Amino acid sequence: MGTDRFEAHDYYLMDEFLSDEQIMIRSAAREWLKQEVSPIIEEYYEKGEFPNQIVPGLGAIGAFGPYIPEEYGGAGLDQISYGLLMQELERCDSGVRSTASVQSSLVMYPIWKYGTEEQRQKYLPKLASGEWLGCFGLTEPDYGSNPSGMITNFSDQGDHYLLNGAKMWISNAPFAQVAVVWAKDESGRIHGLIVERGMEGFSTPEMHGKHSLRASSTGELIFDNVKIPKENLLPGKSGLGAPMSCLDSARYGIAWGAIGAALDCYDSALRYSKERIQFDKPIGGFQLIQKKLAEMITEITKAQLLTYRLGVLRNEGRATTAQISMAKRNNVEMAVNIARESRQIHGAMGITNEYPCMRHMANLESVITYEGTHDIHLLITGADVTGIPAFK
Repeated sequence: MGTDRFEAHDYYLMDEFLSDEQIMIRSAAREWLKQEVSPIIEEYYEKGEFPNQIVPGLGAIGAFGPYIPEEYGGAGLDQISYGLLMQELERCDSGVRSTASVQSSLVMYPIWKYGTEEQRQKYLPKLASGEWLGCFGLTEPDYGSNPSGMITNFSDQGDHYLLNGAKMWISNAPFAQVAVVWAKDESGRIHGLIVERGMEGFSTPEMHGKHSLRASSTGELIFDNVKIPKENLLPGKSGLGAPMSCLDSARYGIAWGAIGAALDCYDSALRYSKERIQFDKPIGGFQLIQKKLAEMITEITKAQLLTYRLGVLRNEGRATTAQISMAKRNNVEMAVNIARESRQIHGAMGITNEYPCMRHMANLESVITYEGTHDIHLLITGADVTGIPAFK
């Protein structure tokens, strides 16, 4: 079991922008993670398992649907508080943050925004507490960056819908009690459906062989003539814009989360550079190491400023999809680069589980791909500034 020695780094005094409540929420999450998750995360990463025993704790610190109103079991927090929670979770591990991101932004968010009052009352309190976990079915084996081409479909059978198809690369799938699934109706229009574990013809085989996000459970969703009650359709919004709005929320959380991974790598590298002696002095005293550390904290600080401003815009309801894409792309690339530089500062020790940088480095290779690949986010910005989409 490892000891979490992380110390916060706030080079531009960003905490002065935060309220007492926001700082308290972050502190509570950080302390819980240090005590309950950090000591076991390397073990579960190596086993390739998600530590299911942490789920109630994630619910208790408000990591599931933190911005969902209290009447539905959420904490009713603002968007910056949500971001700070995601930052702390990913500072521990990207897989832990992924579990909370999916639960919050891809399952609870669409039920809250587009569901009926009955659906909200039925599902949200159990999801907020962690009694139930959910997953989000959009990506298919042949349709990732182009979700509009999805094949999964449902037909109206009078008193129910009949769902057929498959989804792939689905976080939480193997043990989720509910899945928010996006499928085409008979006219080709995309709708959201709530699928519950135990429905005949619904299976969730786990995917194995991952070198990344090993402490997060990933699987498929298989639908073989699954009967879906008509009351399980999300009526509030249809079309591709519905799932994409959920992804906006998740990508926003990732922008914050990536800063957490970068901070953990920087913190470890900084500490190691002061402790590791070569040529009769700490390696932190050499110019090339100082260059790496100075560039790390500079890039982290730039990302913090970018993301805080995005949080303000989210709170005001003014953040655009393109702005969220820019932050997600920038921050994940920043974190990937810092993880690699951190590994180099640690030398050979950097590849061991005594330090977090190699695990973060591997995890971030998934984060830079999922919920919009690195290149797709670049094209979203390009389309936004030129007015000319380059996707086709």
